[in-house]
Amino acid sequence: MTLHRLERSAVLTATPDQVWTAVGDFNALADWHLHLPPSVIEDDADPEVPGAVRVFAVDGEVVARERLLDRDADAHRYRYALLDPVVLPVGDYVATLAVDPHPDGAEIRWSAVYRGPDEVVPRVESLIGDQTYAAGLEALRARFARD
Repeated sequence: MTLHRLERSAVLTATPDQVWTAVGDFNALADWHLHLPPSVIEDDADPEVPGAVRVFAVDGEVVARERLLDRDADAHRYRYALLDPVVLPVGDYVATLAVDPHPDGAEIRWSAVYRGPDEVVPRVESLIGDQTYAAGLEALRARFARD
């Protein structure tokens, strides 16, 4: 299986601290992403401590499980791994959500590396890149838009 990369980014008219306050909680993705269901942390783990697993379910059926690999609040970033891929035939999927200073405010980057056959790339780009990453970043852009 080939190693692939995926990335979406957006510049927001807010400070990195403001953006991190909105996105930095590993268990609060649904608070700012309009298209994702709320997650539950397995075994009542602390969502800020590496090893925590968040679970997304729709109508009682688990659609994704993700393990927090590391989180650095000072650097405004966390990394997580997709466990048990349900929808797409990918492996070794590791994503990073990072917020960095930008002359216009803050740049947020949501990226991933994963292994999979070349023919799965268009589906990953659509389902994860566009419908998940880009849609979430667009929701943040609207949230922090200035008049």
